[in-house]
Amino acid sequence: MPRTTRQLDENVQGESESLDRLQPGITLEDRYLILGMLGAGGMSSVYKGRDLHFPNVTKLVAIKEMVNLIADQSMHEMIVKNFEREADLLATLSHPATPAIYDNFSHKKRSYLVMEFIDGDDLEAILAESTDFLPEERVIGWAIELCDVLSYLHNIQPEPIIFRDIKPSNIMIDHHNHVRLIDFGIARNFQPGEKGTMIGTEGYSPPEQYRGEASPAGDVYALGATLHHLLTKRDPRVEAPFSFAERPARSINPLISPEIEAVISTALQYDPKDRYPSAMIMKEAMISAAKRTGLLSAPSVAAVIAQSDKIEEIWSFKCEDEIRGSPLVYEDTVYVGCYDNNLYALDKQTGEFQWKYATEGGITGKPAAEDGVIFIGSEDGRLYALTANRGSLVWTYYAEGPIRSSPTLSEGHIFIGSDDRRLHVVNQMNGRRAWRVEANDAIWSTPFVQDELVYFGCESGDFYCYNFKGELKWRKKAKRGITSSAIIVDDIVYYGSRDWTMYAIDSENGWQIWRFRMRGATISSPSFADGLLCIGCGDNNIYCVDAKHAREIWRYETDHQVTGSPVAHDGSIYCGSVDGSVYCLDHKTGRLRWRFHSDGPITGTPMIANNVLYIGSTDHKMYALIA
Repeated sequence: MPRTTRQLDENVQGESESLDRLQPGITLEDRYLILGMLGAGGMSSVYKGRDLHFPNVTKLVAIKEMVNLIADQSMHEMIVKNFEREADLLATLSHPATPAIYDNFSHKKRSYLVMEFIDGDDLEAILAESTDFLPEERVIGWAIELCDVLSYLHNIQPEPIIFRDIKPSNIMIDHHNHVRLIDFGIARNFQPGEKGTMIGTEGYSPPEQYRGEASPAGDVYALGATLHHLLTKRDPRVEAPFSFAERPARSINPLISPEIEAVISTALQYDPKDRYPSAMIMKEAMISAAKRTGLLSAPSVAAVIAQSDKIEEIWSFKCEDEIRGSPLVYEDTVYVGCYDNNLYALDKQTGEFQWKYATEGGITGKPAAEDGVIFIGSEDGRLYALTANRGSLVWTYYAEGPIRSSPTLSEGHIFIGSDDRRLHVVNQMNGRRAWRVEANDAIWSTPFVQDELVYFGCESGDFYCYNFKGELKWRKKAKRGITSSAIIVDDIVYYGSRDWTMYAIDSENGWQIWRFRMRGATISSPSFADGLLCIGCGDNNIYCVDAKHAREIWRYETDHQVTGSPVAHDGSIYCGSVDGSVYCLDHKTGRLRWRFHSDGPITGTPMIANNVLYIGSTDHKMYALIA
């Protein structure tokens, strides 16, 4: 049987051949088609399935089945409760190394968990197939990722989670060579001083776990035992308990560096007080050892460290109020509007203050620039043209309502929306109105201009296409407001709406090509790169969608709403969140590469120039980070 996902409960010992296993072709809940079995043990089995709610694509899932034939009612209820607890626990997790859970349900005496299908091998299988010792740098890369996910579990508030069963068979390596922690069947919330059952796997479990004591230090020990097994190929289950000190790793595999052996030895100390006090400190020790031995230069180790290390700011500049909008980098300067009514100009290399210009209202839009002039709208209802070098006023244009839209420049004109329900088209040279058109509500989106056509949405849910004569070409109606700004790729217009939908519309005639339903409203604008669209959502997620078929590729959940727009750059997606963080995600997989924390919600969109990311926060600061 090929080894792929093995999310099965191996803690229930023994085989029960009499259990009626599900056969390929069976459909559960009129939704999940059974394709085959992935593994089985005692009362549980894991199947490979297909989610039929996605008929146009093959969405694979792993389906864990628990068959409860226990006659004793109290035992029966306890087993069901434990199974439900695993489902509830998985539903609360959001980490690249933990499997996503999609559904759970019961039928007669069987309970089911529907989870993410992970294509890869578990470490026990990788060990069995290897004729030689596994390369040390490969194991170190996995170890650093395991420390990361354990640190995440151990720091969940208000109740940390102890995995209690770290071992090779519960760790999968996916096809991107990243670790995935599986089988949370005996994981539990940590209560200091509380004792539970003696549970785990002999050889990997720490001494105190045999006394019913589970703590983060126990997971550190089990990780040390796992690393010892991976590097030595000596299975601790067939050795005397707690005898690692009698068989140091280098005595079995002399290719192991002394520094890495020392890290493993510390993790395996009998007394929990003598181990690393946390998984994060163990990770730091592993990275330090890799640096001292030269293993840091190994691509697998360097890539993992680059993804997990904290990103440091290049500089930051504090304004007098919240920065809600997005910055512009023009020549050697960063321009950003602030809710203290000022437009700031900062040196892009150092963050040094250059000048500021005071309007009479908050600035939420992103500036635009051309020919040495900066253009910006304000909630005071005016559009300003300022010299880029000194911030001197060139001219002012008056709308009849606050301007929260960002200006777009094209053919010597500025296109900008206003709360006065009009799209204004203004001459760049003199600030005089060329023409304007009416909308059904306030225009907060940024106009998109292409081929003498302008596209924009408004807060009534109407989306418009006008030509440069001010003539309506077509109009499309959404059920809720459109704050999202449009992009056009290959004659298709993409934009989001607060009706929970991202739309793909033919730019010529306004016909709908497809729509993608999210789990919340969006005011984020989509980005496009390599055939993929990314967009933020009020349901806390960043979505990545195939632009051709509207198929979800991945989603990444942040800790709060995502109101800013993602930016694609060099294989990564950068996006801020109301949780106060900037996220860098792998564009193809959605895996977290790094996360930078500010001290306030981030509602704007990052700007990237020369591999430097510029972003403002409501903590009043403008940040420059290495992209």
